[in-house]
Amino acid sequence: MFKKKPIYKTYSDEELAERILEGDETAYVEVYDRYFGIIYAFSRKMLQDEDQAEDITQDIFLTLYEKMGSLRVISLRAYLYQSARYALIDYSRKQQSKVNYMTGLTDYYAQGVWSTDDAVIENELRSQIEKQIDQLPAKMRTIFELSRKSYLNNKEIADQVGISEGTVRLQIHHAIARLRSRLTIFF
Repeated sequence: MFKKKPIYKTYSDEELAERILEGDETAYVEVYDRYFGIIYAFSRKMLQDEDQAEDITQDIFLTLYEKMGSLRVISLRAYLYQSARYALIDYSRKQQSKVNYMTGLTDYYAQGVWSTDDAVIENELRSQIEKQIDQLPAKMRTIFELSRKSYLNNKEIADQVGISEGTVRLQIHHAIARLRSRLTIFF
């Protein structure tokens, strides 16, 4: 991905924030390496769910990457923790909505009114998801499928593909972001 210069390890958070504002991708990689584990641990502790904590942490760093060049932060640490807090609150709200939705769906299905239209829509959605996965770059698609279809963890994928766990995390993160952006058109 990006080649990190050893000097970036010596930079303070403030210096890295300035570099990120300038669009310096190497500074972003240093921030990612420095804080991914910390934010992940915080999210995992709050959620008690490793996979969801990893997804949330990846989303936080994707947002940071997307805002690189325009994001002004006083404290990277505070920004990342605050982003995690907001993401966790949002996740909790979505989970409650999912519970309400699933209850309603279960009631709907129990009434026997699941229609042919519903089945067609479900099949079309599955088809769109598979189509979008097939359009991912080859290595990203392989990593994503090992994660989501073969249920391998990042270490197992890294060992199998011959790359670092950090690269696996980034590839999965970027794949999810691409799929989300492309599938919102479907909805």
